[in-house]
Amino acid sequence: MNNIELAQKCLPVLEEIYSTESLTAQLDAQTKNDYSGTPEVKVLTVETDGLGNYSRENGYPEGDVTATWETFKLACERGKEFSVDRMDDEETLGLTFGAVTGDFERVHVVPEIDAYRFAVYATGAGTSVPKAITEENIIAEIDEAVKVMDAEEIPAAGRILYINTNLKPVLNRGIARQWGSDATISTLLKEYNDMKITYVPPKRFVTGVTLGEKGFSVTEGAKKINFMLIHKDAVKQAKKLAMPKVFDPDTNQDKDAWKLQYRLYHDAFVKEGKKLGIYSCTEE
Repeated sequence: MNNIELAQKCLPVLEEIYSTESLTAQLDAQTKNDYSGTPEVKVLTVETDGLGNYSRENGYPEGDVTATWETFKLACERGKEFSVDRMDDEETLGLTFGAVTGDFERVHVVPEIDAYRFAVYATGAGTSVPKAITEENIIAEIDEAVKVMDAEEIPAAGRILYINTNLKPVLNRGIARQWGSDATISTLLKEYNDMKITYVPPKRFVTGVTLGEKGFSVTEGAKKINFMLIHKDAVKQAKKLAMPKVFDPDTNQDKDAWKLQYRLYHDAFVKEGKKLGIYSCTEE
């Protein structure tokens, strides 16, 4: 198996880990964009005006249609190289290199992508509210977020409620429930008023992250996010390149080792005309 075939075999595994482990993957657009030859992403925004009075003499009133392209430039270029000695891999029946690849995507790449995206969305949110969340007010605050979006006529379909995992017990205590004689009980709330709930680890759920040489860290002065209500159409997630390059020990000229080179070129954006589709509640 040559190096191209190895990379092609590795890529679907990494994509599967991303799609199952990333909390923001569900916000990816269903249609793929063509980023060939450009570091930019263009998003079409169409606006029309409302109804006018129909005239039996002159017929229909003319309407205005405005179509504009919003341009976003990708800014995040990340990468890393790993080597696994030929004998280390051989003495573990070929499992070490595969484990390193999957672990790297799951433990480092996916959390960084999520954290970066949430920070971007929190910064660009149409509504941002600092609030101390307790079991007495958590439901009321979530309902307020829904109320704000309803008032702006943001479609109910496509909203996703992201909640800090630290608030799981607070949310559980904030909802009155009755238990029967069930043998198995789960207090985890997976949906609220037809909105899917996705729980986010605290490290990924902050208003600012710094991308360093060994991963990401929380930016000094950044706030913790309590919860965010996001409509899918309010954001744009772009991955122009998420490519592994795999070299076997016979090809690797530096060491007698398997080598993985991973490059990620991506970004996330809030659409200016859709930013009211993001409601962010942060700590005070």
